[in-house]
Amino acid sequence: MSSYADSRVLLFGATGFIGRWIARQLTAAGAHLVCPVRNVGGARLLMAEYGIVADVVPVDLLDAAAVVRLFDVHRPTITFNLAGYGIDRSEQDETCAWRINAELVGRLGELVQPHTADSWTGMRLVHTGSALEYGAIGGDLAEDSIPNPTTLYGQTKLAGTRSLVDRGLPNTVTARLFTVYGAGEHAGRLLPTLLEARRLGTTVPLSPGSQRRDFTYVEDVADGLLRLGLLPSVPGGVVNLATGSLCSVRSFAQTSAQVLGIPAERLDFGALQQRNDEMPHEPVSVDRLRQSIAWVPGTSVANGVLRTARFLDAVAERSSS
Repeated sequence: MSSYADSRVLLFGATGFIGRWIARQLTAAGAHLVCPVRNVGGARLLMAEYGIVADVVPVDLLDAAAVVRLFDVHRPTITFNLAGYGIDRSEQDETCAWRINAELVGRLGELVQPHTADSWTGMRLVHTGSALEYGAIGGDLAEDSIPNPTTLYGQTKLAGTRSLVDRGLPNTVTARLFTVYGAGEHAGRLLPTLLEARRLGTTVPLSPGSQRRDFTYVEDVADGLLRLGLLPSVPGGVVNLATGSLCSVRSFAQTSAQVLGIPAERLDFGALQQRNDEMPHEPVSVDRLRQSIAWVPGTSVANGVLRTARFLDAVAERSSS
């Protein structure tokens, strides 16, 4: 990603699961990275752990004036928005969800327009959307499908996407993400649960695992977002960032267990009820992604889990030394 060398990049959500991997790749590319965060001390510890070099600035995303000042002071070449509210089940404040997932996105779409560098030919704003924007529609979830989100998170994320698309804001793109996995996931999700079971030697209670998802490795997602950032435009302003292939939860767990050395008998399928909010669909359409950047995520589940385990093992070893 040498095209990002010396560019001024504003990254919202840099301490989040996916944001930290974008920050890591931008650091490697030699970008001048600015990361607005709530907790400066915590952010600096995380960035040291992930090898991230950035200017860390305190900001409250609910403070509209503070967000405007960020652009006035730093004048970014490109902005990546990975800030979001509600993916963690403990985040239940409806007002916060609308302000961060919808209102903030529209505000960023407007703010990036005047703050441009003449030599930059790529996007001004790369925003991350969600598969939950599609809701209960089935099919292959092509970008031009009529969405029907049924959750607060999906509804507010869709409102954020529409705040860019419906106004035709140039040089902006929304990348809809699906089931992303890797180092940095929230505790309680499938892979972190399996990693914890590896550490403790415990049995893993699971649902029957028949639900199928598009599991996408986090470093591939970061790579895809950076590739999209170099484009001058994307048809429709929205693109699915996924593998285009479905894998059952059962198969993902079995493959992960094999990679992690967890005996098969410690996977207790059927111990948990399958969630009611699962979103059944066909393999995700990635035609627009392939046409735009001639690339789709290609890391296999086995390789992604192995890279995750190795990275976390290396972090743990450094911490204990």
